[in-house]
Amino acid sequence: MARIDKYDPVSGGFRAPLNAAYTGSPNVVGVGINNSGKVVVGGGVTGIVGVICLPQDKAAGAIVDVMTDGEIVQAGLVVGTLYTANTTTGAVTSGAPSATQTAVGWTIEANRLIVRVQRALTT
Repeated sequence: MARIDKYDPVSGGFRAPLNAAYTGSPNVVGVGINNSGKVVVGGGVTGIVGVICLPQDKAAGAIVDVMTDGEIVQAGLVVGTLYTANTTTGAVTSGAPSATQTAVGWTIEANRLIVRVQRALTT
């Protein structure tokens, strides 16, 4: 199960309401913002802007922390690997960035994901 290890609440992310009810996940998930300013799994209209680590269920409208910079401990990662989030599903997997995969971080230990979400502002 993923858990946040290091997070600066001032500059490591932001808070926003969930667009829809969220079923808790043991994994890190890439999220974006929709046209109502709410957090959605996947890219929304902004593309991937951060990740969430929420093992518990949350109701629609609940305020959540979206991490842009920090460290997450999660079993099953591979040392020295780049991780990306899918712009449709939000799934975080190993692989190169592409039109459908946004870089979210890399590992320095087998279970430590250094989160530095790729900043690619578009118009």
